[in-house]
Amino acid sequence: MRFLDALEEWIVTLLIAAATIVTFAAVVHRYGSGVAIPVVQDWLLSINMAWAQELTIIMFVWMAKFGAAYGVRTGIHVGVDVLINKLKPAMRFKFIVFGLLAGAFFTGVIAAIGARFVWENGAHFGIFKLLGIDTGGVLEGPTTVDLEMPTWMVYSAIPLGSGLMCFRFLQVCVAFVRTGNLPHHDEGHVDGIDQESDEYVEFPDPSRVYPHDLHDDKQTKGGGK
Repeated sequence: MRFLDALEEWIVTLLIAAATIVTFAAVVHRYGSGVAIPVVQDWLLSINMAWAQELTIIMFVWMAKFGAAYGVRTGIHVGVDVLINKLKPAMRFKFIVFGLLAGAFFTGVIAAIGARFVWENGAHFGIFKLLGIDTGGVLEGPTTVDLEMPTWMVYSAIPLGSGLMCFRFLQVCVAFVRTGNLPHHDEGHVDGIDQESDEYVEFPDPSRVYPHDLHDDKQTKGGGK
């Protein structure tokens, strides 16, 4: 599982980084080509970056699908569990297992429907052509506008990402049944920063921290006299 976990994290990280770089380059190209700088402006105008927006959208779609699977594994998805936590332990256990299995069922259905859609949208033709099999009357499928990439490659994020989410739901469910624990993400924790000691910090006397009420001070002084 460590290889799959690392692969999942690397895919999300590389897609975010690549989308950021492409977006930055497209913005620099757009505004830089409008500045009248000899030679540089002509060079920038000769570069066609009309594909940048389409590629960025595709990468963000793939990042979102695999990022959702990562969220299931690490427990970072937002959930409303106020009522669940108020139930008795036995009933709470059943509801959590039901929720995890429902998530696995839903994402599994989406993965199956997505796989069929991708297959009929051109993957059938592409795979047969790659393997040297006669495609016959199989449709080649459409392509994207700017990149002219087969759309089935883009839509493959649906079955792959949803299939991975289904697996993660089942993985979390099995771990919960065995241990009774769910993955939990600490919002205050930052990776790479060591947590400080859990020992209690002794604070000074509050009377020495906050200013005294002047009226009380006068009464104290008067009482002393």
